[in-house]
Parts: sequence; C-alpha cells; structure tokens
Amino acid sequence: MTKKILWISIFVCFALLLSACGEKSQEDVVEELQSNLEDLSGYKANAEMKMNTGQEEQTYNIEIWHKKEDFYRVSLSSEQSEDGSQIILKNEEGVFVLTPELNKSFKFQSEWPDNSSQPYLYQSLVNDILTDEEAEFTMTESEYVFQTKTNYQSNNNLPLQEIRFDKESYTPVLVKVMDNDKNALVEVKFSEFEMNPTFEEKDFEIEENMASAKPDDVPVSGEANNETFEILIPNETVGAELTDRIEQEIEDGKRVVSTYTGEKNFTLVQEKRDVLPTLSSPQEVNGDIVSLGHTVGALSENAVEWDYKGMNFYLASDQLTREELIEVAQSVVGTEVK
Repeated sequence: MTKKILWISIFVCFALLLSACGEKSQEDVVEELQSNLEDLSGYKANAEMKMNTGQEEQTYNIEIWHKKEDFYRVSLSSEQSEDGSQIILKNEEGVFVLTPELNKSFKFQSEWPDNSSQPYLYQSLVNDILTDEEAEFTMTESEYVFQTKTNYQSNNNLPLQEIRFDKESYTPVLVKVMDNDKNALVEVKFSEFEMNPTFEEKDFEIEENMASAKPDDVPVSGEANNETFEILIPNETVGAELTDRIEQEIEDGKRVVSTYTGEKNFTLVQEKRDVLPTLSSPQEVNGDIVSLGHTVGALSENAVEWDYKGMNFYLASDQLTREELIEVAQSVVGTEVK
C-alpha cells in the first residue's frame, strides 16, 4: 500500500511538472489566437507563395497590409510575370484589383476577403480554425500546428490546410493548402509579421497605389512595348480542340480570337494595345477575385478575365464550370510567336 501511494504521488508530481512547463491545450491556443485578432489594430507582413495548381510551379512575393476594420492592401508580384505587381485593394469605396504596369483596374461587387479562405491573411486563417469543429491540433518545439478544412468557393480541389503559428507571437509562419491526398498545392511562407503598425490614409487609396507601384520607365500613354505579339495557348483544353482563329488589327493594337470546340466549347480572346490607357474609372466586375498562378484574374459566372505579359485575356464559355474556367485560364502559358 505504501508503494502504491508513493507511485501515485510521483505520478501527480509529474503531471504537475508538465502543467508547470506551460504546454497549452488546443482550447488555450484558439482562445489566444482569437484574443490576438480582436486586439489587433492592423498588421504588415511579407510572404512567399508557391503554387502548384497549374502546369508549372508559380512563385509570388506578397506584401500584406491590413488596417482594422476593413482596409486591405495585398501586393503580389510573380517571378514568372513581366507585368510588375498586382494589388488587391479594399477600402471604403469597394474591392479592387490594380495592375499599375498597364494602368488598369477592376472593381468587384464582392465580399472579399470574407467569402473565401485566404492563405495569406491572418484573420482568414484564424477564422478557418474557429469555424472548423473538427480541426486537428499538434505542436512542435516552436510552433502550434492546426489542420483544418478550407472554404474555397471556386476550387473544391483544395479542401484542407495546415497552418503553423509561432509559439511566442501567435503569428503565422507557414500555410500549406492541400488536396484530398494531402499534397500541398499552395504554400505560403511568412518572412516578416509586424503587429499594430502605423498607416496613412493614402496607403489604401487607388491613385496612390497606382502611382507608387508603377515603374518610372513605363509611360502612362504613348508607345508600349510591342516588338512581338506572342500568342499564348492553353495547355489544358478540357478535351476541346482549336477549330478557328481570327487575328484582327484593332485601332490601337492587335486582337486574336481563338475558338475551341469539343464536348465543352469555349472562346479565348487575347489583346495587346500599342498605347497604354489613361487612368480612368475602374472596370466593374460582378464576380470574384481568383488566383491563376501566373496572375490574378476576375471570375464572373461564365467568364474569367486577366492581364499577363502586357496583354489582356478573356476566356468565356457557357458550358465550362467555374473550376474548369480556372483550370483552362491557369494553363494559358503555351506560346506561338508571330
């Protein structure tokens, strides 16, 4: 009996020792993350995002600014694109995608970023954890690790994610967005994360961001770089084949209209302007912001539009699903030089 009491005492002391080490439960960490989010006045972060959702791996450098309550500025520059950076901007006027290099902007009738998971936004990651009652929790020596479901409205092929937070600051370190087989198709690695920084009002204004992100050697109007017209073709056609192509000289450039016919038909329009447009009111889109790997696009019910390599692309079909539209658009990287 004495030995039994002794062993019970040792076990109790060991349990108390573990508790004293400060290891937190899943509930403790979730509560701390939620508290962290509520107390934030904003943040600035830098990250690298790698995407394997298309034919080739694409890499983005991302700069994220958020000011409470509802101001966002996400600058994305792709190592594969020649168009400089694109900026997703949300202010009191709405949600915008800016392409300063081409002096173009889209305005979205959208609830972004709340309508979908966003792997580079802190509050989106925390909210995905809070809303997933089956979220799994582990920890390493330096990180808290969650596995949760995602909420991608336009891509059901990415149902899972792994989110790693620093134990000291509770800020994100690494996010892996995975398919059903837990293959990581999107990976976001954070390099810097500053809590509660100072912002100026102009930081979230369209004109300021268009001007500050535009390279000095790119004219607002005048001759654009048009030495070659590079026809890009989709590597993924969902079984359709090219059956017609019309090349047109337009007033200030060139247009190519390609028709693909098969079980599901679609049309791809590609344009390049000799003269960059002057800055005007943003083009309004009733749709969603979507990442195409090599660029950011505007996805509406039956079409997706994007800019890439100084050209505008418009893919339309009343037969392709939203996922198929994205799949085809992501693959428009094959080349024909004329």
